[in-house]
Amino acid sequence: MSERRTRWKNILKLAWPLIIANSFWNLQLTIDRVFLGQYSTEALGAAMAVMGIFWVPMALLQQTASYVMTFVAQYLGAKKEEMIGPAVWQSFYISVIGGVLFLGLIPLSDWLFGIVGHVESVKRLEIEYFDSLAYSALPTAIVAAISGFYSGLGQTRVVMGLNAVGLVGNVIFDYLLIFGNLGFPQMGIAGAGYATAIATWMSAIYGFYLIFQNKNEVIYKIKSGWKWQLDLIQRFLKFGLPSGLQWALEGLAFTVFLVIIGRMPNGAAGLAGSSIAVTIMMLSVLPTFGMAQAVSVLVGQHLGSKTPEQAHQDAISGLQVAVMYIATIGITFLLFPHFYLGWFHNPENAALWNEVSYIVPYLLMFVAVFTLFDSMNLIFSFTLKGAGDTRFVSLVALTVPWPIMVLPTWLMKDWDGAVFWSWGAASIFVITQSFIFLFRFLGGKWKTMSVIN
Repeated sequence: MSERRTRWKNILKLAWPLIIANSFWNLQLTIDRVFLGQYSTEALGAAMAVMGIFWVPMALLQQTASYVMTFVAQYLGAKKEEMIGPAVWQSFYISVIGGVLFLGLIPLSDWLFGIVGHVESVKRLEIEYFDSLAYSALPTAIVAAISGFYSGLGQTRVVMGLNAVGLVGNVIFDYLLIFGNLGFPQMGIAGAGYATAIATWMSAIYGFYLIFQNKNEVIYKIKSGWKWQLDLIQRFLKFGLPSGLQWALEGLAFTVFLVIIGRMPNGAAGLAGSSIAVTIMMLSVLPTFGMAQAVSVLVGQHLGSKTPEQAHQDAISGLQVAVMYIATIGITFLLFPHFYLGWFHNPENAALWNEVSYIVPYLLMFVAVFTLFDSMNLIFSFTLKGAGDTRFVSLVALTVPWPIMVLPTWLMKDWDGAVFWSWGAASIFVITQSFIFLFRFLGGKWKTMSVIN
């Protein structure tokens, strides 16, 4: 028992800044949606639809860039610190290329949201939000790369600081730009997107200040490792791109899921209610995401130092802590749903709000159940990715959600209570995927993997 508690303590020591950092990021999203909910319930639903579509390419870029964390952890474990700087620079190059390409999606937004097929008033809001939010892609990827560097080293408090800067900046500019306070123009939903972009650049600039300090050059060759290294970037893409694809593919499936909900007979209420439920769900999942990141770092360090059994034990300990936390949060969803619902109350459209307030407590019941399994999903998928088993993870993301979540939702879209049936399908998907990752973890193939030479 004392050994188990020691492992819990070690994981929490590494994870708690990441948990807070992810909570800051979640709080940033929540505040965005609270402000938008106060501005317009319709804008809240549009923002959720945009985030689903925006997240697909953004996840590919962000999670590919952040995979530098595994390279840093394994190089650190193998005592090859001089290779860390060059690895970080390859991540920077990917961030810049991807961030510039992302802006090419802006001219396509009208066509893109035309395919989504929401009513014209919602479509207009979706285009405004997507176009403004696209400017946050480049700094988001840069922040992911810098965060990956510090996370891989185990210096997770720095990541917390980066996210705190973004949170404060986002709150300030949300207040100024959504409502037009203190003489700033009232930009509505577009203001929320520009606020995110400005705040993320603040985080990126702060990150550059930290990472290019002389002490990082002495140990990790951060300044002198700037050269493009073909072999290194090929290995980075070999492992990092499938890692990013996992999130992009799951994001694509979930985006289609939300689009179908938006096309249901009560689509406006279903989309707004799902937006609220997802926002609240992130409140529980993102701290577990921080726990999974910590486990991934430890796995990388242990595999770099050739101690895979220690990696196995840390993954199990991380799951134990995550389940205890997420079960506690899930109980509050069941007991106090209207506490969470009250954050988004908007009396402007009373009929729409009445529908939303009926839907959300039931959706939170699904959330309370499947987030328990999602903790297994996150811990074991990050364990596999921390070893380099990214192709398997991306293959699961490609094949599992469509037949279990998306197709049933489409088939049930005209049923009575279709939004509830669809969230039931989403729950089955999460549970199924969590057991797939569990069996892959128990198989042990990942213990012999490595992303470094």
